[in-house]
Amino acid sequence: MKKYFPENYLIATQENKNILLSKASLKEAYYSGKILEARATVCDKDHNLHVDLGVMKGIIPRDEGAIGISDGSVRDIAIISRVNKPVVCRIIDFKTDENGEVYAVLSRKSVQEDCMRDYISTLTPGCVIDAVVTHMESFGVFADIGAGISALMPIDSISVSRIPHPSARFTPGQKIKAVVKGVDAEGRITLSYKELLGTWEENAALFKAGETVPGIVRSVERYGIFVELKPNLAGLAEYVPGVVPGQHASVYIKNLIPERMKIKLIIVDSFDAEYPNETVTYYNDGDFIDKWVYSPESCSKKIETVFSSYELTQDVI
Repeated sequence: MKKYFPENYLIATQENKNILLSKASLKEAYYSGKILEARATVCDKDHNLHVDLGVMKGIIPRDEGAIGISDGSVRDIAIISRVNKPVVCRIIDFKTDENGEVYAVLSRKSVQEDCMRDYISTLTPGCVIDAVVTHMESFGVFADIGAGISALMPIDSISVSRIPHPSARFTPGQKIKAVVKGVDAEGRITLSYKELLGTWEENAALFKAGETVPGIVRSVERYGIFVELKPNLAGLAEYVPGVVPGQHASVYIKNLIPERMKIKLIIVDSFDAEYPNETVTYYNDGDFIDKWVYSPESCSKKIETVFSSYELTQDVI
């Protein structure tokens, strides 16, 4: 399987930078069909994308901007939105403009077609891949999984601890790992994330009864308040008036109960604050997950994801 990375992975590599240093190396890249990455600078009125190749201007004609543009199945926003961002491409020709300057004719679509055929079509549920967050909606995250090709990560697949919006976890342009959750009949990929963030026991091992620790209020119910300690771990505190979702909190840990998959908390204080998202810890460093069991062995309630048989469970919290 040939690996294709999301856009913004190649642009800073030494090999890519060296190719953009001379016209001779660009010609070599043309003859070899080398995949390049460079910054798109302008999308003109005809939706051709102009690209800075260092020693030469490059132009991606509209129909070469992305798979689906020529037949109308993909909107032109897929091209327009690339301005001031890195794009993958290969040189398919050289031409001369009205001023006598030689420029490179580029294709992003051909790289995407190769990526679909040689990489994305080989992915199966359970594959752990590189991705880059491109944009977020209330229902989930869209991420580039190779050469600018997007896949959806539904919001309930982001973490065990429920969140109001994907922006609680991600920022546009963020490089992440993700798990292939499903592949539909047309080859479209859906992603998951929570299986990389640890089991209940792995997360609970970071905490001890008697400690006071930071958390984020995720929901306020009549029977109590759910406070997130880690993306895959939340505990229940007794109801306190005036606490609202989204606030940060300091919480006292009364007890951890593995057989019930519960953590009992007391809210010491809650307050509004703007803190950056904490650094992500991945608990799986392999390239494939067949089965992930979230719940402790001592717990009668089993929460798991079995990728090989598409048995996808619901969140516990």
